[in-house]
Amino acid sequence: MENAITLNVVFGSLISMLLAIVAYFIKQLHSDFKRMEKDLTEVKTMALLIKTEFKNSYDLLNHKVDYLEHRVNNLEKIILKQFNNEKQ
Repeated sequence: MENAITLNVVFGSLISMLLAIVAYFIKQLHSDFKRMEKDLTEVKTMALLIKTEFKNSYDLLNHKVDYLEHRVNNLEKIILKQFNNEKQ
């Protein structure tokens, strides 16, 4: 009878230790997932910021190109008028 109690205590403490180890690793895994979720949110925010910056830069560049095209067209008209006046 005393051996059965001793075996029960040994197995009980062994199972408790193993459950404590499993609980520790689950806790670590949970904290790693929380950290990964935070990092992923930060990456999404940075990607959105970069995307917005590129879009704004692209729009500004298109605006500058349109303005330069307009100036070139005006200069071409002026040069063409001067050339026509010199011809006449």
